[in-house]
Amino acid sequence: MELERVKVEKEEETNVIIGQSHFIKTVEDIYEAMTTSVPDIKFGLAFCEASGDRLIRYDGTDEGLKDMAVKNAEKINAGHFFILMMKDCFPINVMGSLKNVPEVCRIYCATANPLEVIVADTESGRGIMGVIDGQPTVSVEDKEDKEWRREFLQDIGYKR
Repeated sequence: MELERVKVEKEEETNVIIGQSHFIKTVEDIYEAMTTSVPDIKFGLAFCEASGDRLIRYDGTDEGLKDMAVKNAEKINAGHFFILMMKDCFPINVMGSLKNVPEVCRIYCATANPLEVIVADTESGRGIMGVIDGQPTVSVEDKEDKEWRREFLQDIGYKR
C-alpha cells in the first residue's frame, strides 16, 4: 500500500466538503440538497465513480467552482468520493440536507482551511484514508476567549 498526500487547490474564501458516497445518482441528489438548502447557492460538485465507466461526474451552479471541483477530483482520484466547492455560503447551511442524501456514506470534512487529503493506493483501488484540516491547537480557551466566541456567533447570526 502506498499513501499519498493530495493538497486541495482552492481560493482562500472557498469552503470545501469532502465525503464518500456509493451511487451514480449522488450528483443529482447532492445538487438538489444544495439548491433547496440555500437559494442562489454558488457551488461546484464532482463525484468519482468506482466501477462501470469510472468517470468524474460533475454539476453545480457556478462554472469556476465546477472546474475547481473537477480539477481536485482528478488529483485525488479516489473511488466513490465527492468534493463540493462553495462560495458565499457556509457548510453549516447545507450539512443537514447533505447528510440526509441516501447515497452519502460519510463526510470527511467541511472547511475553509487549507486542506490535504490522505489517499491510499492498493492493488484493488484507491481510497481516502482521511484529511488534514488546519493547524494543531496552541492552548485552551480562557474566559475572554469564551466571551469572544459567544459574541462572534451572535454577530454572524448563529446565536441570540
